[in-house]
Amino acid sequence: MGGALVAGLLSAKRVQPGQVTVADVDGKKRAALKNKWRVRTEKDNRIAIRGANVVLLCVKPQQVSGVLREIAGEVSEQTLVVSVAAGVRTRQIENLLGKVPVIRAMPNTPALLRAGAMVFALGRYAGRNHAGIAQTILSSLGLVWKVPETQMDAVTALSGSGPAYVFYLAECLAAAGVSMGLPKGLADGLAHQTVYGAGRMLAETSVPAEELRRRVTSPGGTTEAALAVLAKDDMAGLFKKAVTAALRRSQELSAGD
Repeated sequence: MGGALVAGLLSAKRVQPGQVTVADVDGKKRAALKNKWRVRTEKDNRIAIRGANVVLLCVKPQQVSGVLREIAGEVSEQTLVVSVAAGVRTRQIENLLGKVPVIRAMPNTPALLRAGAMVFALGRYAGRNHAGIAQTILSSLGLVWKVPETQMDAVTALSGSGPAYVFYLAECLAAAGVSMGLPKGLADGLAHQTVYGAGRMLAETSVPAEELRRRVTSPGGTTEAALAVLAKDDMAGLFKKAVTAALRRSQELSAGD
């Protein structure tokens, strides 16, 4: 996700390459980013963020505490920290850095194609100007919403994990096609393009999903027959159970301020 943020910011011309420094322990990754985007790179996190106005924390949740302890001496109350570490609350970061403005963000994987659903929440010391900076950064990767941090676990369950639900739907559609005699390549292609096209209709027509579904469902037709089976087996209830399970797991992961 760190690489996606760099790509998005530079492609959207929100910043210039000379304004970006990327820290990574992997020398090959540093070289690849430097060659592709002409950004500065460092192995040492402390050197990388020295004098920075904005720090993007793009590490795994289990690495956050170690990285924050490492850089604590280089951040101040004028440094904005934007974290995309899943399940890590702003209060946890503030406890290690002090009265530093912190923003917690939840992107999803389509951000890699600049088609993400990006959500962020403000910490105790972040204000309107910090929210504007976060909006600018995240909007380079997709659509952005600001929410209270109490909603971030639900966001994680819905949009953070959401692409996997859609990918699984595509898997199931393709498998059903194969079971009916279609070649696998054709079934995969039809399923993938159908999901892509339906997603574009949702995103680009501003028509509610319920209405789009009604428009394609002719009385007594094939779509109605299929939807009747899904309703009978309570697909809506199953999705609610699945997303609720993801919510609970997110709450478990983010517990323990």
